[in-house]
Amino acid sequence: MDWVRGEAVGQGSFGKVSFAIPQKESTQILPLMVVKSSGVSQSATLINEKKILDELKSCPEIIRCFGDSYSFENGEKLYNVLLEYASGGSLSDKLKNSKNQRLSEFEVKAYTKGMLRGLEYIHEICYVHCDIKLQNILLGQDGEVKIADFGLAKRVATKKDDNLRCELRGTPLYMSPEMVTGGEQGTAADIWALGCVVAEMVTGVPAWKFSDVTQLLMAIGVKNQLPQIPEKLSEEGKDFLEKCFVKDPSKRWTAEMLLNHPFVAADHDYYGTVTFNEKNKSEIPSSPKCPFDFPDWVSDQLSVTSSITCLPSSDNQEKLNLSGGSRYSSTA
Repeated sequence: MDWVRGEAVGQGSFGKVSFAIPQKESTQILPLMVVKSSGVSQSATLINEKKILDELKSCPEIIRCFGDSYSFENGEKLYNVLLEYASGGSLSDKLKNSKNQRLSEFEVKAYTKGMLRGLEYIHEICYVHCDIKLQNILLGQDGEVKIADFGLAKRVATKKDDNLRCELRGTPLYMSPEMVTGGEQGTAADIWALGCVVAEMVTGVPAWKFSDVTQLLMAIGVKNQLPQIPEKLSEEGKDFLEKCFVKDPSKRWTAEMLLNHPFVAADHDYYGTVTFNEKNKSEIPSSPKCPFDFPDWVSDQLSVTSSITCLPSSDNQEKLNLSGGSRYSSTA
């Protein structure tokens, strides 16, 4: 498909994002698209993302990929990936623009069910997303969930793989205990991150109340602490989060199991789209009243990969805060 770069949309973890405008007229109705681009010398992560998206193209809760290409712009060779445009923005945007910077339980249930459908499919294809967070959950025109940003996604590790490599991937606020302590990142790690997202949608603030990375990782990986479950949640919602926040990943509920949990299973009319009727009008968020206030290090919530075999030392703490989704990995 021939296209030209349009207005910039934003900056992804591993590349800049702009509108992609088809260059030739077509009798077909083409979807709105964006293009994620990075310099060829730094495109390994974006190439990996495109490859994974091609394998996940059958799931409506995952952002669609329409192909890739190379281009020369301003003297630089770029690798480009064409993606579906999610006009509803991200769940992070939704939260910021909602009344009191939090979502109603009706909305939380709907978005959670959409995320679970996407995660169930990702895990069935033997992938782990590795960076589930508000910023990576996009919304379509009608509010349907679109899981995006697969730059850190990877195949489910085998025992042989685990012996060869030990990596810390993702965003500290959403990391699971097994990942922090030993770099283990299976499908259960995505479920822990999902729980953090659900708690954040309910309260409007991160599930963990730390502004220091070392204290955060110590709480997750060493101390016998769990994220606080919001008091405002229904009993079903609290039980749902308890199933997500099981310390032992082998006992943590799977996406398939959670789809049958009463917290989301009761919403029979929902399939990926948040629909408001007369009954729900009172829960529709109004315009924002104040800016979304996070500690500075939280506001970026940057994705990183860092080789570890234990909790990071003071030298490695800086790596967890580096901008631009920097990646650190090496074989053991």
